[in-house]
Amino acid sequence: MQKKLKLRKGDLVKVMTGTSKGKEGKIISIDRKSLRAIVEGVNLVSRHTKPNSKSPQGGIVKKEAPIHISNLMYVEGGKTTRIGRKLDEKTGKLVRFSIKSNEVIK
Repeated sequence: MQKKLKLRKGDLVKVMTGTSKGKEGKIISIDRKSLRAIVEGVNLVSRHTKPNSKSPQGGIVKKEAPIHISNLMYVEGGKTTRIGRKLDEKTGKLVRFSIKSNEVIK
């Protein structure tokens, strides 16, 4: 069974621990099985590539590596906040909301 995640693709997050601590970026993709996310411009690794049709020169390419979701925190208005889930009275569906400001996250 897969765990319900509070972060989604497109969310602005801040890295809380690790070598990229303090950096912010948008989530590009999430792997639900391993609970890891790829964040734009964060956790860059050097990848050595052979020459091919896409890059005839080859060489060293910087690429984002996955980072565990527990090391990320949602950013709202320049500050980090936790995310909760509650029922929306109008629609009757679960919505995400900011714990600090109590506002619904779209």
